[in-house]
Amino acid sequence: MATRCPEVAQFDAQRFDNQAEGHSVLIAALKPLEVALVVMEATGGYETELACALQAAGLPVAVVNPRQARDFAKSMGRLAKTDAADARMLAEFAAVLLRRDDLARFLRPLADPQQQWLAALVTRRRQLLAMLLAERQRLQITPKALHPSIEAIIAAIQAQLDDIEGQMVGHVREHFAELDRLLQSASGIGPVASATLIAELPELGRLNRREIAALVGVAPMANDSGASRGRRRIQGGRFDVRRVLYMAALTASRRNPVIKAFYERLIAAGKCPKVALVACMRKLLIVLNAMVRTNKPWDNALHGA
Repeated sequence: MATRCPEVAQFDAQRFDNQAEGHSVLIAALKPLEVALVVMEATGGYETELACALQAAGLPVAVVNPRQARDFAKSMGRLAKTDAADARMLAEFAAVLLRRDDLARFLRPLADPQQQWLAALVTRRRQLLAMLLAERQRLQITPKALHPSIEAIIAAIQAQLDDIEGQMVGHVREHFAELDRLLQSASGIGPVASATLIAELPELGRLNRREIAALVGVAPMANDSGASRGRRRIQGGRFDVRRVLYMAALTASRRNPVIKAFYERLIAAGKCPKVALVACMRKLLIVLNAMVRTNKPWDNALHGA
């Protein structure tokens, strides 16, 4: 955390339970300190309830990629890693973020209960898909006599997956129908991609084109030093959003007239297919961001310019 006073990291590290009672105790401890920003690492969903509780109490929260936090610690010469050291380092990181003009892009939008439930459904669907893939791979290397056992598990997982997808689509239709209609107006964005973007990218429409691309991790990063010009690469960002965006761009590069023409133009210019597809991901994301910001559906004439 960072406070409004200079003694940003002078408080002793304390431990709190990650449950409702512990959240209340933490909020009570932070309130008198005039906290200007709370920074926490993304931990696969374990941070969500605390972030929401802090936001509900009026505290601004930034959830950062653990690699960002670790890189910051290394840049400050903090190589040791303990809970106390990490807490102090995150407080120092918060103080740095507070001085940035683009602080707003680091702040976590306040998630309502409907969005939290959608995020839980999207996460559960992803878990079931991973389990299904694992069982199908085992089927290929397991003696045939054991196939009925694996096939029974596959059938059970598939049934659960169908149920979760049904709940996900129904929840989006009930609570996010307008935003879903807007996103799916873009060829390449289907129900799963739309639900994932709504659940895991609430910043969509709130940031500019460079910020949203960097947040997701589809902005090419320079790797230059002196006269040397290294290859640009994408890195960091929200992997699960990027994975869904990859499949959406792959479909769009074949069926969406604008993205298809863009992809073919890049290939004709000598770009390799993977680089061209990443560029399509970035273009698709930027257009979706503009659509949500302006509340206007996909327009081939407009976005093809």
